Parts: sequence; C-alpha cells; structure tokens
Amino acid sequence: MKKGVIWKVIRFHFIQNANGKSKPRFHPSQDELPPHPRVLTPLSAFACYNNNTASTILYLSLQLLSLSLKTMDSLNFLLNLFVPPCTLLTLAFSWPALCFLNACEWLYNTIYGEDMDNKVVIITGASSGIGEQIAYEYALRRANLMLVARREHRLRGIAENARRMGARHVMIMAADVVKEDDCRRFVNETINAYGRVDHLVNTVSLGHTFCFEEVTDTTVFPVLLDINFWGNVYPTFVALPYLHQSNGRIIINASVESWLPLPRMSLYAAAKAALVNFYETLRFELRDEVGITIATHGWIGSEMTRGKFMLEEGAEMQWKEEREVHVTGGPVEEFARLIVSGACRGDAYVKFPSWYDVFLLYRVFAPRVLNWAFRLLISPLGTRRTSYVGTGRSLEGGRPMLEGTSTAPHTGSLTFSGHLIQHKLD
Repeated sequence: MKKGVIWKVIRFHFIQNANGKSKPRFHPSQDELPPHPRVLTPLSAFACYNNNTASTILYLSLQLLSLSLKTMDSLNFLLNLFVPPCTLLTLAFSWPALCFLNACEWLYNTIYGEDMDNKVVIITGASSGIGEQIAYEYALRRANLMLVARREHRLRGIAENARRMGARHVMIMAADVVKEDDCRRFVNETINAYGRVDHLVNTVSLGHTFCFEEVTDTTVFPVLLDINFWGNVYPTFVALPYLHQSNGRIIINASVESWLPLPRMSLYAAAKAALVNFYETLRFELRDEVGITIATHGWIGSEMTRGKFMLEEGAEMQWKEEREVHVTGGPVEEFARLIVSGACRGDAYVKFPSWYDVFLLYRVFAPRVLNWAFRLLISPLGTRRTSYVGTGRSLEGGRPMLEGTSTAPHTGSLTFSGHLIQHKLD
C-alpha cells in the first residue's frame, strides 16, 4: 500500500479526535490502492476503509514487523556470507598469540595450582578403572577421600591402597548414584566426617554397542540414560551447596561421543551430549563460584574393549560400573593423572587424547567428508555384530548380553566389543 494512503488515514483520525466531530469514512481513490490484490489483506482493507484508530495502529505495527523481518533476513544473509571467513582469518592471525597466552596461563596455574593437602574429595564410581586411578592420584596429593560405588568389597582394597599412597583419611560407602536418597546419604556422611567438600568427581558411565533398530526390549533405554545422566546430576545437586561454601570444583567424566557420534552408540552418545550441555549451562549459572572441569576421553583401556554388563533371562538388569573393570597401567592411569592435574589447575576442559579436536573442524565445515570417512572405516566390518540385549535373540547358555563400558567381577559369558567370546572371571 502506498505511503500516502497511510498518512491520510492517520491525518483523518487526528482531525476527527481534535475537532470531536464525526467525519465521513475515508475512501481512497482507485489509483491509491495497492497495485496487486494480494497486498491488500483483509486487515489492511479494514484499516483503510474504517476510521478506527486501534485498527490503524495495529495495521501499522504489522507493517513495521514485516519490515523488521525483511531487514533481519537481509542481515542474516550478510552475516552468513561474511562472518565465517572473517572469523577464520581472525583466528588464523591470532592463533600464535592465543597459544602463547594459553601456555602462560597453564604455567602459572601449574605453579600456583590448588594444593589438595587435607582437602576433601568425593569420587563416585571409585571401585575400579578410571575412578580407582583418580582416587590414587588424589591420594598422592594427601587428600581426604570419600569413595562411592555399588560394590563395597571392591572399595575396601582400593581404600587400603590409597592410604598407603598418602591419603590422610579414606571413607567408603556403597551407594547407587541414580538414587537421590543414596546421594544425600554419602554427601551427608562426608560433611559429618570432614566438615566440607572441595572436589566432587563423577566418573559413573555406561555404554553399549548395539544398533538401535535391533532393540525390542526398551527397558534398556532408561537404564542407560539414568546412569549416564542422572547418575552425575544427582550427586552434583546434593553436593552443590557445600561446594559453594568451599569454592570447590566438579569434575565430569564425559566422552568424545558427546560431539562425535559413532554407530552402535546412539543412546550413549545422546546421554553424554546431554550431560556435557547440562554442565556447560551450569558453568554460566555458577559464575565461577564453583569450578567445573569436563574431562573428555576417546577410546581407552576401561572402555568398550573390556566393559560389559549382563541381563539375565527373566531377571532385573544388573548394571556394573565402568570402574569395576580391573585396569592398571596404560591410558587409564594417564587419563586419571591428566584429570586430577587439570582440576587442580582449574582447567575447564581435559581432553585425552587431544587430537580428536581435529574432527570438530570437519564436523562444522565438511560434515560430509567426516561421514564418508566413518563409512569407509566401518564398511570393512561387514555385517552387524552387536550385543543382543533387547533383540529377542539368545546366546549360548540362553543369556542375552548387553555390551557396555562397565562391568563387575562375575562368572559367565561375556560379549566383547564387536564379537562374542567366552570368558571366566573370579
């Protein structure tokens, strides 16, 4: 609609309101009407032919909104065109300076990092694997430990080892971290014994290697999500008030699958992505009053090559923690050492190995190349070889097995990553 029509409508209303007299309806001439019938909507026609002030204001507001949307579309088009290359160029030129600043910050935090002597640390999933090695690293720094896992008998031996390695005091407690009451119990016991909490280390995790479309028993789904997500959130929720008092830190055991999804790990990847995003949001909410360190690992010793758990026919699923795998040496110890060192330096992220970050560039700028690469790597494996939990298929002995990143000592058939073997455990 022509601008002259709009101004005439406004002028008519002002004259009418000023004189207090009744004016005849405004009828624009034919040449003043919009050239295309689709432009003259019912609302615009009502505003032009009716001298109602409210309808005219509403019409003008919609016109301004439409103009704003068009302006925003144009702005987004320009930003999409110029921002990515400009950002890459800026990052390329500033990369040396950023590396130098990061190195200086790392050196300063290493020299003046947090002294854990006589500090209090809660470690969930501490019965073996990553959790066990983290307990030993804190023991070397003479911290007070609260070790939490489902299997108390495993914790006793680890507690003795931690004492011999230098831990001032070690407490153990059998608890299920997916239950809020259990979390309140071990946090309250820690406060009663030590009076504070400085670090909360969540290492609980559970993976799988089955294809999503093969599952027929969906009871597996909430178990995986409960352990990988709520098993970290509940201890954080309960311990957070005490971490505020000590300006403490939360350490999370995440995984590269949180941003680099892989086949046969759909639920695990989804849970880890939710976990990382939860703590990234929490980091902003806490405003550095409580630090958060997100540790991201690739494929290490206690992962798919070893961890399993079993679902018996007609029995409730019994999940075994990732730390229940007995692992010593190699990448697990190195990853645990990096986690504790990074947490004491106040690092926001710990990555092992760090070369996985290269895939981020491909995922953002060349996702098809990354997809093709994964397909080439996976295609030689041939037909699917998965664990059979929830698929309605049975293994030798009639026990369906669910592969995962966690296990506990037990006797029976185990499914190892990508293939089936028979293995006896004490």
